[in-house]
Amino acid sequence: MENKKRIMSGMRPTGKLHLGHYFGVLKNWVDLQEKYESYFFIADWHALTTKYNQTDDLKENVKNVLLDWLASGINPDKSTVYLQSFVPETAMLHIYLSMITPQNWVERDPTLKDLAKIMKDKQENMSNLSYGLFGYPVLMTADILTFNTHFVPVGIDQVAHVELSRDIARRFNNIYKADYFIEPQPLLTKIPLMKGLDGNKMGKSFNNDIKISDSEEITEKKIKTGITDRNRIRKDDKGNPENCEVIFEYWKIFGSEDDINEVCQGCKNATMGCAECKKRLAQKVNEVLRPIREKRSQFENNDKLIKEIIYDGSAKARIKAKEVLDGAIDVIKMYK
Repeated sequence: MENKKRIMSGMRPTGKLHLGHYFGVLKNWVDLQEKYESYFFIADWHALTTKYNQTDDLKENVKNVLLDWLASGINPDKSTVYLQSFVPETAMLHIYLSMITPQNWVERDPTLKDLAKIMKDKQENMSNLSYGLFGYPVLMTADILTFNTHFVPVGIDQVAHVELSRDIARRFNNIYKADYFIEPQPLLTKIPLMKGLDGNKMGKSFNNDIKISDSEEITEKKIKTGITDRNRIRKDDKGNPENCEVIFEYWKIFGSEDDINEVCQGCKNATMGCAECKKRLAQKVNEVLRPIREKRSQFENNDKLIKEIIYDGSAKARIKAKEVLDGAIDVIKMYK
């Protein structure tokens, strides 16, 4: 482990994860945990930045995120899996970093800009946003620097977050004249945009997702609603797979080359209707997800094991976090 570079990443606990999370993030994490010293955290503090008054489901959401991680192949024996709020060293580091971070650096964060635009469009007062939300970019930096992380796996749209962390790490080193914090690098991942069944971005709030934990019956029902070639009205109309906005895109993800060719020819020649195409796709999706769902069910009713994984992983994370925090305190020359 000592010779491996460190990576870290996390997810907010907002509920059961969907296929966009699986193909866009989790599969990549599973591969990376073989190559790097990996820290993966459930970001329950970050969940409070926007939903501080909606905590009834927070504990269950934490459990569901962990279940989906474990089912997808995240291995607590290979990666340090922890709960953000169980590592108080991150909060302490956040305080020290907040003291040196210029306000305008936080204000330029793209997520805050997007929120400001949303608030303006809704004609809401920006003063309704919490202090915690404004400070979340620095907390996010603390998450990364807690382990003196080398790389942060992100998509191209998240590079700005890592850049802010690099800026803060560099500023800390310059102020205290110490080459202490590693300037974390983005580890770019080619995250495919998996569309929702309605052709928009897949998301729980859009009610257009397929969840990792959905039953086979629910999966089939959902796929039946997927958008196909809008110009193909009847079964005997010849279609164009390239105009099939969702279903053919799913075939590219789940199907073999032979499957894709067969579906493509059936559509073009009108020998396979959209209903049949969706039925076959549902079978293929369920076939791919079956072992993942079976693994999830093995953990689902074992609350004792889930708690052990969270507590043990968090305790392990605190060892490295304390080492880094103590070093930062020494660099700052705080009284000890």
